Amino acid sequence: MKIEHIAIWVEDLEVMSQFYVKYFDVTCGDLYVNRKKNYTSCFLTLKGGGSRIELMHRPDIADNNAKRGLVKGYAHIAISVGSKEAVDALTECLRNDGHRIEGEPRTTGDGYYESVVLDPEGNYIEITE
Repeated sequence: MKIEHIAIWVEDLEVMSQFYVKYFDVTCGDLYVNRKKNYTSCFLTLKGGGSRIELMHRPDIADNNAKRGLVKGYAHIAISVGSKEAVDALTECLRNDGHRIEGEPRTTGDGYYESVVLDPEGNYIEITE
């Protein structure tokens, strides 16, 4: 078994897909539009493992005003970039581009070398080696 994809409700599909394409080298699939449900989505495919992230939008989905990652439910996604050096380099690139670094690169108590960044809508992403 494997996780085929995770799904994230987003406010702005374009901004979010561009973020993941730029920093995580994903391939963005075609936009799916369901006019009857006022729903749009797209799948982002990570290279190497075939795992996907589905970005979904509907204007009637309620905002989450709590600090994401610190409420019950899914807390974060973790994306492996292959090495400690790649974690450091991507973290610095994101910082230089003005994205919020929530956790500096470090080795965690459970043995991961990671940093934590927030995507443009505040979702937590662990960047792991």
